[in-house]
Amino acid sequence: MTRSEFKELLDRGFVFLDGATGTNLQNAGMPTGVCPEQWILENREIMVQLQKDFVDAGTQILYAPTFTANRLKLGDYGLEDRLRQMNIDLVAISKEAAAGRALVAGDMTMTGRQLYPMGTMMFEELVDIYKEQAEALVAGGCDLFVIETMMSLQETRAAVLAIREICDLPIIASLTFEADGRTLFGTNPEAAMITLQSLGADVVGMNCSTGPDGMIENIEKMYSVANVPVLAKPNAGLPQIDKDGRTFYPTSPEEFAAEGRKLIEAGARVLGGCCGATPEHIRKLVEMAGTMEPKPVHTEKKRLLSSERSFVEITLDGMLQIIGERINPTGKKKLQAELREGSLDLVRDFARMQEEDGAEILDVNMGTNGIDEKEMMIKAVYEVTQVSDCPLCIDSSFPEVIEEALRIYPGRALINSISWETEKFERLIPIAKKYGAMFVFLPVSDEGIPATQEEKHAIIHAALEECRKRGIDKEDMIVDGLVATVGADPEAALHCTDTFAHCKNDLGLATVCGLSNISFGLPERSFVNMAFLVMAIKSGLTLAIANPSQELLMNAAAATDMLLAREGSDIKYITRAQKYKEAHANDPKPGSAQAAQAGGGASAGKGEGSGQGNSQTVNPVYKAVMNGEKTKIIKLCETELSLGTKPDDIISLYLIPAINDVGDLFDKQKYFLPQLIASAGTMEKAIAHLEPMIEKKEGSGPVETVVIATVEGDVHDIGKNLVALMLRNYGYRVIDLGKDVPAETIIRSALEENASVVGLSALMTTTMMRMKDVVEEAAAKGYKGKIIIGGAAVTSSFAEEIGADGYSRDAAECVQLVKKLLA
Repeated sequence: MTRSEFKELLDRGFVFLDGATGTNLQNAGMPTGVCPEQWILENREIMVQLQKDFVDAGTQILYAPTFTANRLKLGDYGLEDRLRQMNIDLVAISKEAAAGRALVAGDMTMTGRQLYPMGTMMFEELVDIYKEQAEALVAGGCDLFVIETMMSLQETRAAVLAIREICDLPIIASLTFEADGRTLFGTNPEAAMITLQSLGADVVGMNCSTGPDGMIENIEKMYSVANVPVLAKPNAGLPQIDKDGRTFYPTSPEEFAAEGRKLIEAGARVLGGCCGATPEHIRKLVEMAGTMEPKPVHTEKKRLLSSERSFVEITLDGMLQIIGERINPTGKKKLQAELREGSLDLVRDFARMQEEDGAEILDVNMGTNGIDEKEMMIKAVYEVTQVSDCPLCIDSSFPEVIEEALRIYPGRALINSISWETEKFERLIPIAKKYGAMFVFLPVSDEGIPATQEEKHAIIHAALEECRKRGIDKEDMIVDGLVATVGADPEAALHCTDTFAHCKNDLGLATVCGLSNISFGLPERSFVNMAFLVMAIKSGLTLAIANPSQELLMNAAAATDMLLAREGSDIKYITRAQKYKEAHANDPKPGSAQAAQAGGGASAGKGEGSGQGNSQTVNPVYKAVMNGEKTKIIKLCETELSLGTKPDDIISLYLIPAINDVGDLFDKQKYFLPQLIASAGTMEKAIAHLEPMIEKKEGSGPVETVVIATVEGDVHDIGKNLVALMLRNYGYRVIDLGKDVPAETIIRSALEENASVVGLSALMTTTMMRMKDVVEEAAAKGYKGKIIIGGAAVTSSFAEEIGADGYSRDAAECVQLVKKLLA
C-alpha cells in the first residue's frame, strides 16, 4: 500500500486495529518462557483463527505476530540466524487470516538494549537492527509498518529512519506512557507527536500501560499538536488476579467501547485494543464508533520544535523567544581550549545556565580549528540533551556536520542555517526534509549578500516558492534578517525591521536575527542592542539569537512584549522583575562608597539541597552528582580529600544527600530517567573511588544483600538495571541475576546469598504472574526475607494480591522501600 492510499483510507473515517496477541495466545495455551514467534509458527492455526476473529469483528489492520522478531530478542532464544524466514512466515500467517479483508502491518518494538549515552548501543547499530527486520517484513509482503509499545523516543526514531531508508510504506508509531503522562525516558505526548510526525510517521499514538480512561488526557495532548491521525490502543483495563490465581483484565467489551467514545472525543481516529482486548472488545468498539464522527486531522501547521522531554511552539504574535548563543567557541578562548582537549564541561555548563536564564532554544556550534567538528558536534548533542530540555539549533557551515547531528538528535531540531546559495540549498533542503527539521533561511545568494532590500526580499520569495514545490511548508522556514552593523550602514536597523515586517505581515513567515552585529565597533554596545531589539520586536521579530544572561536585553524584551499586550507577557515581566530585584537586593546603591569599592564578580550563589556543609555555596561534589558530571567527579573528590574531608564524610555529607535530592526531583517530575541515570552513574564512580580508602569500623554490621531479577519469560531489564545501580550506590550488596530468570533460580540464589530482599521486575502484563510463582517458591523453600516487585504494568494492589511485601514504581522509590522494610 502506498502512503497516499493509506492517507485516503484514513481520510474516510475511523480505522480499526486488532486487539491483544500475547494474552489471547496464553489463554489458548501458549506457555510462558517460550519464544512467542517460534510457538506461533508451530501452532499457526491458533494464530490464524484469532486473527480471523479480529477481522470478523471489524479489524482493518492486523498486526503480524513479529513483535519481538528482531536480532537481539530472537538471540535470547538462539534463533537470530532464522530472523528473515521467521518474519516472512509470520507475515504469511496474518496474510492468510486477512484473506484480502484487512491490511497486514509488520510489527516492530524495542530491542531491550539501552542506547548510548545511558547504555552501550550506538544509534547506527540500532538502525541496522531495525533495517534487518524491516527488510524481512517487506520481503514477506507486509502492507505497512507499526512500531509499538515503545518506551524510548530515540529508539522509535531509529525504527522510523530504518524503515524510511529501505522503503516508503506507511508507518504507525505508538509509544507507551507511564501514569505520570510521560514515557519511561521522560517524553511527553506532545514531544513524541512533534518529533515522529516530522520524521515521516503517518500515524502517531499510544498503546498498552493503561485502560482507555487513562489515555484520554494524553490523546488530547497529542491531538493538540498533530497533523497526522492519532492512535489509541489501550488495554482492557489494568490486570487483576482472580480467586484461582489467574490474571484477567476487568474492562468488559461494553465498558471498553463506552470508554473508547471518550478517546474519540479526545481526538483518536485509529483505534484498537492491547493487552486483554478480545475480538469481542473490538466488535463493540467498532459498533460504538459507527454512531460517531472522528475529529478532523489538523491541516494548519504550527511552528513546533521538540527535545526528547519538551517542546516549544513559535508563534508570529507571541512573545519574543530566545535562542541561546553561548555554545559557540567563536571568541571564547577557554571554550576553544576545552574542546581541543576533548572536554565538554563548559558546553554542559552553558546549556544549563542558558536554560535557567530563559532561553527556549539552544544553538550548538562546534566550529573551531584544531578539532574534528563533526565528531565534537555529535558529542555535544549527546551531552546537551542530557542536561537540558531545550530543543536544539544545529549550527554549522558544513552540511555533513548538520546531518550527523540531526540523525542522532532525539527531537525536532532547527538548522542554522540554509542559504540561497545553490550548493548549500541543494544539499541541505533534502536533509531538512528527511529529518523533519525546521531551518533558518539566510537570504544570501551565489552573488553574495544582497545589495538592496528589493533583492533581499526577492530571494526570500524565490526560496519560499521553491520550498513549496518540494513539499516544505512556510512554517518550517525562519528568515534571518541579515543584521549589518549600523556603524557602517546608518540604515542597517531600518532595513532589518522592514524585512521583519514584510515577512510577518505579507508572507506569514517567522523571523530571527543575531542582535550583536548591529552594534559592532560602537561604544557601550548593550544600549544599542537593547534599542534595536525593541524596534525589532515591534516590527515583528519572532526569535533572537542572544545571550540570555544579559539582564538588560532580556528585561527589555519582556517589557516590550508586555507593552504590546502579548498573551502571558505581564506575568513573565513581573517574574523577571522580581528575580532581578532579589538578585540585586544587596547591591550597593549607585554613587555610594560601597559601590565604588565593589568588584565585578558575581555574588556567591545560595546553597541548594542538603549537601552544602557549612558553606553558603553548594559543595562541588554534591553539585556534580546533581548534574551527572561523571568526568569531573573523581577530581572533585580528590580536591575535597586534600582539604581534609574524610572519604566516608564525602559520602555521607555530599554524595548521599545529592542522590536523595535527585530522587526527590525525579519524584516531582523535574528530573527524568536520563538525569537519574547520569546522577546515579556519577555517584557510583565516586563511591568506587572512595570505598578503598574507608577503614572498616569495628562492630559495623554486615552489608545487607538484595537479589534482583526480571522474571521468567520477560527479557526487559532497563528498569531492573537502574534499581541495581541505585541500591549499590546506597551501600547494599546487589546480586543481579539478569532477565528471564525462573522462580526456583531466584529463590535458590536468595537462600545461598542470605539475601534480605528479593526484587522482581516485569514489564509485560503477560509475564506478571511469574512474580506470584516466586512468592510461592519462597514459601515452599522457607525463604524468610522480603519480596518486592515493580514494572510498567505492576501496581501496589497487585503486590498485595500475590503476597509480595512491597511495590515501588521506580528506582528512587525502591531505595526508600528497601530502607523501610529493613529498618
